[in-house]
Amino acid sequence: MKILIIEDDKHILSFLTRGFEEDGYIVDSATDGVEGEYMALIHNYDVIILDWMLPSKDGLEIIKSLRQKSISTPTIMLSAKGDTRDKISGLKSGVDDYLPKPFSFEELLARVEALYRRNISKGGTSIAIGDISIDTNSKIVTHDNEVVTLTAKEYELLLFLLKHKNSMVSNAMIEEQLWNHQEYINSNVIQVTIYNLRKKLGKELIKSSRGLGYKIEA
Repeated sequence: MKILIIEDDKHILSFLTRGFEEDGYIVDSATDGVEGEYMALIHNYDVIILDWMLPSKDGLEIIKSLRQKSISTPTIMLSAKGDTRDKISGLKSGVDDYLPKPFSFEELLARVEALYRRNISKGGTSIAIGDISIDTNSKIVTHDNEVVTLTAKEYELLLFLLKHKNSMVSNAMIEEQLWNHQEYINSNVIQVTIYNLRKKLGKELIKSSRGLGYKIEA
């Protein structure tokens, strides 16, 4: 999963970045509103976490602008403002969730995962395609009613392809989403991951087109 954190407090930003990266997330960050909005517009994120009070442009302005531009990425607003009216204002602006400061990282992580599952499964907790079923709560994948063991990258790539089902996903999109140009050393890693998914879930699941990429049709 790839997330964007927009937070001007460098201590909080460092803490959150380290925590999410240790959990296997790909993390981009920005310390002011203008930079954060720009990144949200040009990159594809699964979840955006942003502070309310930011330099240049505050969190509410960012959310309103993104929604007006049809960017529907799930968002969590962080704020020292814990008043009910502030929460309502944030939610009405287009924020999907609101977490007052101070907060525990464990709670934020759980909320991020819940938003991601909800977005992938369109409000439910399971995804079915042919004889393949995915429980996004437990991360259990079954094929022909048999549980299939996937690596973390195989699971994330499967969800990424399902998120963009019926659309071609390029190698560059997969690299940015799952490896973020940081640990992408072996040029065959995407092909190997695709091969393993086909081997475990059926070779017809993922279609490929030379020079264009991969897709799951549903």
